[in-house]
Amino acid sequence: MIPVAILGRYARSLAEVAFEQNIEDRVAEDLRMFAEIFSAAPEVRGVFDSPAVPRDEKEKLLDALLTEHPVTPTASNFMRVLLESNRMRSFRNILYRFLEIVNRRKGIVSAKIVTAAPLDNDGIGRIEERLGKITGKTVVAAVETDEDILGGMVVSVGNTVYDGSVRTQLKEMKRRFMEG
Repeated sequence: MIPVAILGRYARSLAEVAFEQNIEDRVAEDLRMFAEIFSAAPEVRGVFDSPAVPRDEKEKLLDALLTEHPVTPTASNFMRVLLESNRMRSFRNILYRFLEIVNRRKGIVSAKIVTAAPLDNDGIGRIEERLGKITGKTVVAAVETDEDILGGMVVSVGNTVYDGSVRTQLKEMKRRFMEG
């Protein structure tokens, strides 16, 4: 297992180059595309991960992928660096750290919203806007539904959880009733 500090160095280095060139969003998009390719074709990922596959075959595969899916020179060079340094196995972790760095530098924070019923885009937008006022940052939310919360919502932003679910309110009422 590769230490997290080393993965962070790869992510920070890529972020520095991408920000210097003002192409951080494009590089993020390029690397997300590679993540999708690896998810859709696990055998491709397997070739890069396998110590039994010679490096020149891995290089040919990467060249073919880059030809079929053109990306910025920065993203292309980064993929080659990962291959040369035997870090392709850690691609997802490095990508995750890179995206965290980009979002942090751009003042973007991720949130998770769980509701009992689906929200429309206007509802999501209003919640993101309110969370933005609370955090002082731009909020991008991922939304899930979970009927078990009965109603209301549970919102997670970083390490902070705002639990306004009916389920939690009922549990609290029960606790107070049992104590009192």
